[in-house]
Amino acid sequence: MILGILRETFPEERRVALTPHVFHQLTKAGCEVVMESGAGADAGFPDTHYTEKGAKVLSSRAEVFQTADLILQVRGLGANPERGRDDLPHMRRGQVLIGAFEPLTATEEVKAVAERGVTLFALELVPRITRAQSMDILSSMATVAGYKAVLLAANYLPKMFPMMMTAAGTVKPAKVFIIGAGVAGLQAIASSRRLGAQVEAYDLRPAVKEQVESLGAKFVEMELDTGAAEDKGGYAKAMGDEFYRKQREMMTKVVAEQDVVIATAAVPGKKAPILITEDMVRGMPSGAVIVDLAAERGGNCELTRPGEIVTAHGVTIVGPVNLAATVPYHASQMYAKNITTFLLNMVKEGKLELDKDDEIVHESMVVRDGEITNPRVREAIGLAPAAAGSDS
Repeated sequence: MILGILRETFPEERRVALTPHVFHQLTKAGCEVVMESGAGADAGFPDTHYTEKGAKVLSSRAEVFQTADLILQVRGLGANPERGRDDLPHMRRGQVLIGAFEPLTATEEVKAVAERGVTLFALELVPRITRAQSMDILSSMATVAGYKAVLLAANYLPKMFPMMMTAAGTVKPAKVFIIGAGVAGLQAIASSRRLGAQVEAYDLRPAVKEQVESLGAKFVEMELDTGAAEDKGGYAKAMGDEFYRKQREMMTKVVAEQDVVIATAAVPGKKAPILITEDMVRGMPSGAVIVDLAAERGGNCELTRPGEIVTAHGVTIVGPVNLAATVPYHASQMYAKNITTFLLNMVKEGKLELDKDDEIVHESMVVRDGEITNPRVREAIGLAPAAAGSDS
């Protein structure tokens, strides 16, 4: 079984799908690796690091597609709308694609891939079950984003994060408020605390209070009905307009007291909820900073512009996109571990075996041999449910 690694073509994408440190697992499982020249260079992994582990460097992207049985990517078509279509002519019937594809929103791209007769797995759809934790790219990349968000905030804030007692007087610690205590939020809490900030956090799920407090932050409680905030797969669910209106009212006073707000609330396949209005921004201290990790989904702040840094009412609003790619070395190592574990779950005696009764395979498979099989994706496209007995 031959695996192919491509150089990523999404703008400013510096990660790579496989790093040399996972090759021993792949070789043991009977896999060979071919790669596009320079695929890992931007992440800090030159071609020689791969060839030393047994990879074969090919001269062109087209040759990788022609040679490989499986193509492994960070951002495939759908997650790479501008350049991803360039790969369509190279895909061949029976080939398997594994990576991030944003299939719940990039429905036209899913149909285009299906027409090529391939099988596609979207790692964003891996279920959040115990057995799949080491395959969860959303959690891995959120860890990186939560850490980097704090560094961005510290960079733009005209204050220092820690309390300092100096001969020139005492410097008070910065006040940081984290919205959302998922993986990114918890990492942002931990990183802010390491820098010495005074941290508060809020999440729809009261059950995370213990995790927030264990990291040294204060959990902000709001009297809201949050019983339907999480689906059975462990992902956040979109709530109604009235819920978000009440939430904003309760959050206004808290936000007004902060030097930094880091917002992380995102719902897979949906536009991010607006949690910070312009009026709330207007009430923040001059020089305050908002880092909106939901910028790629439209943003949690009403004034966020994805990919830009704007100033409004004396507040700096940072809307980073693809933040994990700014820490490409470790982000690639984490992603490589995720995708390798996912792949090896389906490899038996050197061959790929797709067990439709395996929850991980069933939930993450979007297309099989050219047919769109995933129920959630079919619903998003507007297709009728697959017939009983099919691979979906």
